[in-house]
Amino acid sequence: MADIKEIKVVVPDDQAMVELLGHQDQLLKIIEDKFNSTILVRGNEITIKGNAGEIEAVATVFRELLNVLSNGQHLTPQKVEHSVELVLGDDQISPSSIYSDIIITHRRKAIGPKTAGQKEYIDAIRKSTVTFSIGPAGTGKTYLAMAMAVRALKDKTIGRIILTRPAVEAGERLGYLPGDLYQKVDPYLRPLYDALYDMMDAEQFQHLMERGTIEVAPLAYMRGRTLNDSFIILDEAQNTSPEQMKMFLTRLGFGSKVVVTGDATQIDLPQGQHSGLLVIEKILTGIDGISFVHLTARDVVRHKLVQRIVEAYKQHDDERGSKK
Repeated sequence: MADIKEIKVVVPDDQAMVELLGHQDQLLKIIEDKFNSTILVRGNEITIKGNAGEIEAVATVFRELLNVLSNGQHLTPQKVEHSVELVLGDDQISPSSIYSDIIITHRRKAIGPKTAGQKEYIDAIRKSTVTFSIGPAGTGKTYLAMAMAVRALKDKTIGRIILTRPAVEAGERLGYLPGDLYQKVDPYLRPLYDALYDMMDAEQFQHLMERGTIEVAPLAYMRGRTLNDSFIILDEAQNTSPEQMKMFLTRLGFGSKVVVTGDATQIDLPQGQHSGLLVIEKILTGIDGISFVHLTARDVVRHKLVQRIVEAYKQHDDERGSKK
């Protein structure tokens, strides 16, 4: 039988201990359920007893959570669960470095990465001129890109935000729909508006739209333009053709940054039409200033069931592919 060892973690004050343990020890119970070690709380000390290798991991979880608290962040069950996963996993990144990376704060809500993949994504946007984010629904591809765009606008590193999506479902019939341009494409661009309303007040958003500082338009309206001093987001890029993708990328002007997001498993193009997203990595890999980030089910930050649904569909698709 392995020798029983123990480690003590000192908590700086009573308030930090209360937040670390959670309401009615809810957060402590999450950690206890993930490990076999015995965890004892007395005064301002947490004593961990058990197998030498495991107690070090438990102590690391508590230290990382204390670092999160010291950076002014609150703990949630999701943060604690994910911190345990990170400590036990192969990711070479600490939970506190993820949760302390705050892009913007609006209405006392801090917006930033919540997973190792999302942290890689945010860092890629910071260092690259063009970033491609490819992954399933719920991984924060569009939301985080939008947050980075709003941050850049607030910091005045760019002069405007341009948001675009291919209006695939409308085909070539946009002209037959009632209303002006924005009314015609509103159903296809609504997810972009929803993300922006999370990051700025409605009055401010409306003012920036009227001034042209924020522009939302279907992809077809990008043709023939050169976009300088802009943060440009192409959403749902799996529904672009190779020709549209080339057209969009060549709109890049001086002082601009581009983020392209897409989910290769949700292509809505007509049968027989190829997706520009599926071939772009082969074409552009190795070019300085361009990054590709692949998010997975591990980066899904919606309800836990969404992560399981994404994984189940991936397994189903893999099995179908192996039978062909």
